[in-house]
Amino acid sequence: MLTQRAELLAARALIAECEAELVEAGLVADPHYQVGAMIEVPAAALSIDGFADQVDFLAIGTNDLVQYLMAADRGNDAVGDLHSPLHPAMLRLLHEVIRQARAHRIPVSVCGEMAGEPAYTRLLLALGLSEFSLHPSNLLEVRQMIRRSHRGKLRRRVRTLLAARDRDAIAAWLDRG
Repeated sequence: MLTQRAELLAARALIAECEAELVEAGLVADPHYQVGAMIEVPAAALSIDGFADQVDFLAIGTNDLVQYLMAADRGNDAVGDLHSPLHPAMLRLLHEVIRQARAHRIPVSVCGEMAGEPAYTRLLLALGLSEFSLHPSNLLEVRQMIRRSHRGKLRRRVRTLLAARDRDAIAAWLDRG
């Protein structure tokens, strides 16, 4: 779980060591690999400017990001109600990560339960997402939802979504299609 630039630089140093070992063994390292970062903790989501020059892509892990943002373990029944991707803070954070990725021209995808839930597809499209990473069993439904959605209209409604004060307002936004 990436939290700061130093971790990414350390990972890149390990990759360079592995490349050197391959060359030393007489093997060829593919020079065209890509290095990405999973955005799973708020620290990483709020620090993209600090490491954008070191990554080729970003993937937002929504399950962990919700858990750490809300300080609510999704497996703990006592706080299970707090673990919701529909919290206004979560949507604002997703929007900011997507905005930062675009500003740095870095492809960004969303993975986790949120990506595979057709009920959230329009919301993610409104936030500017164009890449989903999901379980194949959900692919058809999410794909159909994307086809039925008008991205321009959704993007024009994003301010209303980001101004939502609670989950009920977000659910009402989703109900309006």
